[in-house]
This record gives sequence, structure tokens and C-alpha cells, in this order.
Amino acid sequence: MLFNSTSGTRVIHLQEFEMKIERVRNKLSDKLNHPYLLQNIAAPIIDEDKLCLLVSLLNQHRLTMDEINNYAVTTTLLQIALDTHEHVQNGEPLEDASALKDRQLTVLAGTYYSGLFYKQLANVNKIEIITTLAAGVKEINEHKISVYHKDSEAIDRLMKSVKIIESSLLGRLADVFHVPIWKEFAANLLFVKRMIKEQNHFIQTGKSIVFEGLKKIALSKNNQELTRISNDQQKYLLSICERYIDYSITIIEDAIIRLPTMDKQMQNRAVEILGQRRSITKFILEEG
Repeated sequence: MLFNSTSGTRVIHLQEFEMKIERVRNKLSDKLNHPYLLQNIAAPIIDEDKLCLLVSLLNQHRLTMDEINNYAVTTTLLQIALDTHEHVQNGEPLEDASALKDRQLTVLAGTYYSGLFYKQLANVNKIEIITTLAAGVKEINEHKISVYHKDSEAIDRLMKSVKIIESSLLGRLADVFHVPIWKEFAANLLFVKRMIKEQNHFIQTGKSIVFEGLKKIALSKNNQELTRISNDQQKYLLSICERYIDYSITIIEDAIIRLPTMDKQMQNRAVEILGQRRSITKFILEEG
């Protein structure tokens, strides 16, 4: 029986990487298992792409499984807490007591996940990681305020804020391990993913957090809010986003070439995300 050693090594490596991600997931599930919260609000969503990026980053540096677990679980708990509080900030206006209760429980959940993060910090013996994650939270919150309040005065600044919101925690960990190319890869991949989501939501509903800010910068006069825009204006805003996505894609593709040791699963997921942008938005820009 013939055996391709190169192919076999790749399969083993892929299996090992998937095993490491699964171990982190299991650790997170154990910590997030709070019966009362799970009975009353939706279970927290773990962003699989951020988790994959995180484990892939840590996996490049010959860390022990315990170290990968500790750093990945700590960072992901912090990300979940941030995402949960963001869900509250983006919630619809309250209409009844039940909605108010849900909002209060979501706030409680975010606080609980923050507490789990601080408890998990006891297992992190690298002080630089603790301080850099704290700085990342501060940076994310500052840029969230700018985006949600539509404070950006230039499109470049708005897009930079979106990129920081999506990737600051990963980027700062990349700084700790001195891999700037990985930081660029993660920041631009998560930016593309977020912008695809924003585009699709804008196309389907006419609303989007990012597009509201973009609309104010690109279309408003004398800082007056626009409640409705024409089809041509909509396509103009979408075309602006396409240019930023195209630029990020060139950075991502270059980073993949310059990161030959990147885990194959991470490469495959990056290609899959890049493929998504050719769907509904491209159709509307060409056919609309």
C-alpha cells in the first residue's frame, strides 16, 4: 500500500489544529454554562472566525496546549462580553415589560461574561497579554462610540474604526508575538467579513450602522440626517464600500503568501469569506 507522506502530514496537522480549536470550545462551553441565563436569553455566540484566527496565531509560536487554552479562552471571553454589551446598545426601542427584562438580562449576561474574563486572567502568567487586552478594550470602546454616534468626519476614519472594532484584540496579541503581517491579515479579513454583513443588511433593510455613518459623510449637507436615499445614492454608497473591500482583499491575499506556515483550515476559511463578496452586492452593482 502506497502512502503519500506529504499528504499524510498535512492531514495530521489539520486534525491537530481542529483538535486544539475543539479543546478551546469545550473550555468556553464549560465556563459559559450558566443555567439561569441560558434559560432566559440566547446563548452567547462564539465568533468562529475570530476563534480560528486566535488559535492559528497562537499555534505559530510553539506554545503549550495549556497556554493556547488560557490565552484563547481569556481573549474569547472578553470578546463575548464586548459583543453582548454591543447587542444591548444596538437593541430596538423597548415596547413592553418583557423586552425590558430581556434587555436587563442581556446587560447582566455581559457583566457576567466580563467577570469570567477577569477570573480567567488568573491563569495567564504573561503580564504583557493582560495589559494589551485591557488596552484593546479601551480602543474598541472608543471607536464604537465614534461609529454609533456617527462622529467620523471622513470615510477613511470610519472604515479604520470598523477595522479596529473587529480586530483590536487579535491585533494586540499579534503585537505581543511580534507578527505584524498576521495583524494585517486578521484586521483586513475581519473587516471584509463585517462589511459584507453590513452591505447585505443595508441592501435588505435600507439600514446599517456603518452605512448610516457613511451616508452622513458622503451624502448629507450641513450635517442634516437623510431619512431616505435614491437607488443611485444607494449604489454609490455600496461602490465606496466595494473599493475598501477590494483594497483589503489585496492585503489578505499578499499576507497568505507571506505566511506559508498558516494553518490550512484558516487559509480555506479566508478564501471562503473572500468568495462571499461576489454575491448579492456585485449583482446589484452590475444589474441594478
